[in-house]
Amino acid sequence: MYRKLLIAIDPKDDGEGKRALEAALDLLAEDGELHLASVYNPGGGGFFPHVDEDSPAEKETEVHDVLDLLARKYLPMNRTATLHVVAGNTGEKLVGMAGQLGVDLMLLVSRGGSGHWPMRRATVEYVAVNAPCPVLVLPSLDKCEQEPAPDDIG
Repeated sequence: MYRKLLIAIDPKDDGEGKRALEAALDLLAEDGELHLASVYNPGGGGFFPHVDEDSPAEKETEVHDVLDLLARKYLPMNRTATLHVVAGNTGEKLVGMAGQLGVDLMLLVSRGGSGHWPMRRATVEYVAVNAPCPVLVLPSLDKCEQEPAPDDIG
């Protein structure tokens, strides 16, 4: 079991958030710390294009509110999470945050090189190579649904 876990979440993708939280709860010690993080580009768009041309403070508030809703929606009543919303380069910010918090494990959900975020693969690779802790990369729900079941192969 892990004592401190950091989950990078795209708050625009409810299914991704739910999947990552479920996986984290299976890995987190009963008295462990859970941290949810989202990184946005202060210039708009970027890795998480769920923010528009609002002021940085408005973007931060919007992303924080969505993370808070995800936590309240999918965390059991006896669990809490610390929310982190930061602006900047996603990979660099996540690696820095993992070091600063001293986490034991970071969870990411990867969509690979396809989908809405073509840089996702590069970000996941950067985090996996540079993180000061182990990184668990979960496949996206779309990938899981597309893979044939073992009975279907052959």
